[in-house]
Amino acid sequence: MKKIVALLIAAGFSMSAFAAADTFVSDANHTFSSFSYSHFGFSNQQSRFNTTNAKVTLDRAAKTGSVEATIDAKSVDTGSKLFDQHIQGEQFLDTAKFPTITYKSTKVNFKGDEPSTVDGNLTVKGITKPVTLTITNFHCADHPMAKKLACGANATAKIKRTEFNAGAYAPNVGDEVTLTFAIEAIKE
Repeated sequence: MKKIVALLIAAGFSMSAFAAADTFVSDANHTFSSFSYSHFGFSNQQSRFNTTNAKVTLDRAAKTGSVEATIDAKSVDTGSKLFDQHIQGEQFLDTAKFPTITYKSTKVNFKGDEPSTVDGNLTVKGITKPVTLTITNFHCADHPMAKKLACGANATAKIKRTEFNAGAYAPNVGDEVTLTFAIEAIKE
């Protein structure tokens, strides 16, 4: 009898070791990234990138996961076509040479049963720096329209644009930039 119990316990442990993480792909209509910065101290300017794609893996039982995101830097939307072109220029994002911005996680950190921060590497203009995203909202549930499991999150981070060779007019135009990500992703 002891052998049977031991075998059942071992089988339970080995089965949990093979449990796969769920993979989620971002919903393009509900996923975007944005940034804000001080403009000469007069106002905090807010702009967004209209095209952000992400793939997320999540194993809530094992408290592990990963995030890979690609931002189309040419999709920058400041509310002004002229300023969009300015931001895409060499002094800022240089989208002719560097059309994408990427983020790749190195670790997803949990607090209790939910992810709380994501450590990873942000690449802007070919320069890669470690950046930690702080998750401010997280929710997984069956999506009422897609009829599949979906997860959504909001996350923020602060970076210095001078560290990414995009520091024109700093410090008058704020060097510190707040990045904000909104993602809704559907299970594959």
